[in-house]
Amino acid sequence: MIRLLLAEDQGMMRGALALLLGLEPDFEIVAQVGDGDEIVPRALEARPDVALLDIELPGRSGLDAAAALREELPGCHVLILTTFGRPGYLRRAMEAGASGFLVKDGPVEELAVAVRRVLAGERVIDPGLAAAALSAGPNPLTPRERDVLAAAVDGATVADIAARVHLSPATVRNYLSSAIGKTQTRNRMEAVRAARQNGWL
Repeated sequence: MIRLLLAEDQGMMRGALALLLGLEPDFEIVAQVGDGDEIVPRALEARPDVALLDIELPGRSGLDAAAALREELPGCHVLILTTFGRPGYLRRAMEAGASGFLVKDGPVEELAVAVRRVLAGERVIDPGLAAAALSAGPNPLTPRERDVLAAAVDGATVADIAARVHLSPATVRNYLSSAIGKTQTRNRMEAVRAARQNGWL
């Protein structure tokens, strides 16, 4: 039996996925979580062969959890399953050690095949997204620029951002200015929007 962990914050979607995948004769759903912070503890407890992770979850993101699983449970293969087919997300997922990346609008039979392929050691990537990622190029933002933009998501002041990321206001202004230039936007909120749309945040 192939043991699966499902991480999806929408209860109805999680239940439907569990039901459909549970119909496969060689699949067993051993854990279901709705919060990113629960992924690693439940995986360590349930020891799944494959973890199906959404990206945007309450708490820790699926991408961060994928990286943590690679460290703490290297035998568990990660398949990212998301609504947001953004090229930057695909790159970050691969960097985090994910074995696959699919968007949620595909048929469940395709997902079942992908799970088996990932377990067999293959990489499974949505072909349209792979092409988009290649044409989009790498993420131009440094980790610090990403941190500062992420802290600016809710319209925080420079002083608030500085406190959150433990930098001086002058340094925060420099990082914001650099991020605005790299995203070719006019202000920090546009830079945040552009970075999110590309999956860089």
